[in-house]
Amino acid sequence: MGQAAWKGFVLSLFDYKTAKFVVAKSKKVGLLYRVLQLTILLYLLIWVFLIKKSYQDIDTSLQSAVVTKVKGVAYTNTTMLGERLWDVADFVIPSQGENVFFVVTNLIVTPSQRQGICAEREGIPDGECSEDTDCQAGESVVAGHGLKTGRCLRLENNATRGTCEIFAWCPVETMSMPTEPLLKDAEGFTIFIKNYIRFPKFNFSKANVLETDNRNFLKTCRFSPNNLYCPIFRLGSIVRWAGADFQDIALKGGVIGIHIEWDCDLDKAASNCNPHYYFNRLDNKQTKSVSSGYNFRFARYYRDPNGVEFRDLMKAYGIRFDVIVNGKAGKFNIIPTVINIGSGLALMGAGAFFCDLVLIYAIRKSEFYRDKKFEKVRGQKEEANVEVEANELEQEPPENKPLEGVQQDEQLPELAQSGRKQNSNCQEIFELARSGLQENTILYSKQPQILQTVRT
Repeated sequence: MGQAAWKGFVLSLFDYKTAKFVVAKSKKVGLLYRVLQLTILLYLLIWVFLIKKSYQDIDTSLQSAVVTKVKGVAYTNTTMLGERLWDVADFVIPSQGENVFFVVTNLIVTPSQRQGICAEREGIPDGECSEDTDCQAGESVVAGHGLKTGRCLRLENNATRGTCEIFAWCPVETMSMPTEPLLKDAEGFTIFIKNYIRFPKFNFSKANVLETDNRNFLKTCRFSPNNLYCPIFRLGSIVRWAGADFQDIALKGGVIGIHIEWDCDLDKAASNCNPHYYFNRLDNKQTKSVSSGYNFRFARYYRDPNGVEFRDLMKAYGIRFDVIVNGKAGKFNIIPTVINIGSGLALMGAGAFFCDLVLIYAIRKSEFYRDKKFEKVRGQKEEANVEVEANELEQEPPENKPLEGVQQDEQLPELAQSGRKQNSNCQEIFELARSGLQENTILYSKQPQILQTVRT
């Protein structure tokens, strides 16, 4: 890079740019600018302030507590269990309901299990054998029920294959699958869901239970879209609202989500802050899985007259309910209001910048508008140098050629002559106009103004 180039670069660091306003009489660009302004204004008013309420300070740190209770009774009469009445203590696990609770709808019972020696169940790969060496004594059966004793017990219908003898709770659990739900009447059970919430930033608290002195209110009411403050739900209704069939989900179990949403506008009365409920099935029944539904095992232990312990093993199928609480609260605050208004004004500036690009680059007369928008202004010393160059160029006047877009005064020589008598500034403007250095401009004897009106 040469010395002259470096000098020009250093001098350019001391240049100052200021805005020049040019009023462009272009209907297309003017219409585009107004459309952009209207669009940005509607975006701010409707989306930012009315819908998103961005003028508010938001608190999403919701503090929540959930208490649940299930009520109902069911009667069964089976060959394995006989006649039996089921109440809350039998089919609700855990008894103290919280955010997650389980309602039993089906059971497979293996009664009177005692610790002893028996054969491992068929169908378990690690428990199958053909000779005693396949059953290493002391090893546990992978995915089985006990410890191997070292013996291989032949099957009655197969002389070459068998299962390992194990030390376990015998007899081992059967592999039978339920064909219909045991507790069909569970569809009529009721679930009471009490929810307390608090927004710590605004010190606002509320519950989803109606504040009333009527103690019988909760005994007679049921939840409905018109009765949001009676959080007593029928179990079958929850399953139906979640898009599932009760008899189908009660057979092998499933997971239902109970969602409670709190969206509170604290600029309004507290009575307008209401809970909103929606329900869905969380386990995807449509997905092909080797383990569908929801089940787990538990046992009830007893002792016989001789003091020997035995148990009833139960494989329980049922519906697990997950209570999920979310929410936010908003209240007017001047800081987010000012921030969003400033963002809107910045968008207005972006719209003007876009119209500038269209004006000076995209339309047919873009070069003409570009010459009007950008102008270099020199200091007094630089202007004197330009005047010397102009005087030299006067000795060889250029050919008179008409310039497009220039409005020339027919009495230009007379105007220049009178200008010399008035002041030196007009002399400089006249000399620059004759030398062709100022093009596409309208010359007046008045001092140049920063606001120009451009017509095409």
